[in-house]
Amino acid sequence: MNEQKVSSLNHLELWTLWKEHGDIEAKKKLIENYLHIVDYVSSRLAIGLPKNISKDDLASNGVMGLIDAVDKFDYKRGYQFETYGSWRVRGAILDSLRQGDWVPRSVREKAKKIEDAFQHLEQNYLRSVNDSEMSEYLGVSEKEYHNMLQEVAVMTLCSLEDPIREEETETRLSMLIDENAKNPDYKVNEHYLKEALVKGIEKLTDKERTVVSLLYYEDLSLSEIAEVMSLSPSRISQLHSKAILRLRGTLEKNKKLLMENN
Repeated sequence: MNEQKVSSLNHLELWTLWKEHGDIEAKKKLIENYLHIVDYVSSRLAIGLPKNISKDDLASNGVMGLIDAVDKFDYKRGYQFETYGSWRVRGAILDSLRQGDWVPRSVREKAKKIEDAFQHLEQNYLRSVNDSEMSEYLGVSEKEYHNMLQEVAVMTLCSLEDPIREEETETRLSMLIDENAKNPDYKVNEHYLKEALVKGIEKLTDKERTVVSLLYYEDLSLSEIAEVMSLSPSRISQLHSKAILRLRGTLEKNKKLLMENN
């Protein structure tokens, strides 16, 4: 079908042409129609990344993810392509970032120090610790601590294929369990994981919980959250970093307890 006729078709007709008849013009039109997904995802991921990584680079890899999504999407199942496409685009961008070794070792070390500090102090105090207590433990000023949080913001872009701890080979993906498999340990592990997450979320401050909720449940960008909470985007980034590192510390502690009990 020629390009002019393809342009006048709706999405369902385009999907039918591409999937049932292999019409390349229909595929091109679908990709063009969904390019806004690439712009949205790359804009969100660009927040907090090092300045040497441009949004254009992210978008280029995102387009590859979009093309792959258009190739693999099953339109007959009745799902929204936007949801599926967003995951594929995000995955392609994160894959490219990991392959490019985009996080300096120094940043990883700072993230680990902060995570360990949260775990140690909150285990001792049995409550959430504030910025002054964290900065004192780390031996830095509060301003330097806030700068550290800003730097490690890039570490909150995680993947299931990333190691749970830098020195380990076990990944988050390796811990996923097939719910259909007859594994007697699954329900127990699921219970303890949920329990650990609940405890971790309870330790978050009100602002940290709000940021996590708006980001992951309401799907707002960091800049949009900044407007809602009347705070600067950098402050939102810091709150997000603290929340993620607190939760990681809680999950790490839970993992150690499970290993000791087993």
